Amino acid sequence: MKTVVVIGGGWAGCAASIAAKKAGANVVLIERTDMLVGLGNVGGIMRNNGRYTAAEENIYLGASELFEITDKLSRHKNVNFPGHKHASLYDVAKIEPEVRRLILNMGINVMLQKRAIDVIAENKRIIGIELNDETIIYGDVFVDTTGSTGPMGNCLKYGNGCCMCVLRCPTFGPRISISQKAGIKDIMGKKEDGSYGAFSGSCKLNKDSLSEDIVRELNEKGVVILPVPREDVKMEKLNMKVCQQYALKEYAENIILLDTGHAKMMTPFYPLEKLRKIKGLENAKYEDPYSGGVGNSIRYLSVAPRDNTMKVEEVENLFCAGEKSGLFVGHTEAISTGSLAGNNSVRMLAGKELLELPDSIIIGDLISYANDMIKTENGLMKKYTFAGSVFFDRMIERGLYTIESEIIKERIKNSGLLDIYNEKLL
Repeated sequence: MKTVVVIGGGWAGCAASIAAKKAGANVVLIERTDMLVGLGNVGGIMRNNGRYTAAEENIYLGASELFEITDKLSRHKNVNFPGHKHASLYDVAKIEPEVRRLILNMGINVMLQKRAIDVIAENKRIIGIELNDETIIYGDVFVDTTGSTGPMGNCLKYGNGCCMCVLRCPTFGPRISISQKAGIKDIMGKKEDGSYGAFSGSCKLNKDSLSEDIVRELNEKGVVILPVPREDVKMEKLNMKVCQQYALKEYAENIILLDTGHAKMMTPFYPLEKLRKIKGLENAKYEDPYSGGVGNSIRYLSVAPRDNTMKVEEVENLFCAGEKSGLFVGHTEAISTGSLAGNNSVRMLAGKELLELPDSIIIGDLISYANDMIKTENGLMKKYTFAGSVFFDRMIERGLYTIESEIIKERIKNSGLLDIYNEKLL
């Protein structure tokens, strides 16, 4: 049986594995840590702004499984906070076991705590992945969903040092770039000052370290907004955020907390002594990263050049998804690109034409627009998400943003793509 090997078990890797399995391939999913969904273990925000449209598009395309789980595990739905409407906030403590069960029950071979260190290639074609225990995992088509963060030295070189974040670089060893090991030079995103990378956009606070009033309001409403003392308002920090959909003055003037099981704080980092000046946060403690008073992880340092089918350029049988495929921000974005990459990996095995989603649907437009933008200097300084910033503005301008499910279904149907990810290809 033909085998698809997915390297990286974050949202993109999980989505790619599911899509490839449903299309009829044998699937091996390699993850260097002991958990799946990656940053999904600290994220928690779904369906805000254009992500609602994208979630529904994915469902009608046939990639419903992961959205069904995040919807089921949402602690709050239809939450509004500055710059964002109708968000769902899933429980980050419950998400990974649920996704793991789904993937294992589908018969996907999951290899945890197995770190890829090299590729075995012949004539621009990968034949296997070498692991740190010297095992070789052979396959027919490969999907690189290794992300764009790490090794930990990057956080020192381009950020404020290793902050002991959820990515756990010191514990499980550094990532490698599959595309770069295959001989392809990766693209590096930039900050607005021209330096490389970008800070992760949020932290987690331990709920037990917050006042009872704040915890009560978080549990009831899903969001708490606390004014920052005037002397501590720093507008310039907004330029550091990878999540440009949150680069609004409200996020400099306030501490904005969301309830994802932990208290998700919408800022890359915040000095602990200043944080504890705010009423209700006198005993605040960072949960992730532990050094959230100083810094956060640095991302977007390893993007593979690809076409709009998610195939990596100049390698015959390598696809990519998630942050590895562009300057994308968010779980929905990772699932969207991962589902397409996984489906196309099997189309390649089946000798079928690769699928390129049209720009009449927002997933297709995001994939093509972001690909065009990173070929420009200014585009390398932007990040692309359904939830805000330049691409959400584009969605609105093009009349593609809607929360009307029937309109979205009709859009997918008119594109001839209804349930396309549920088709057996092998």
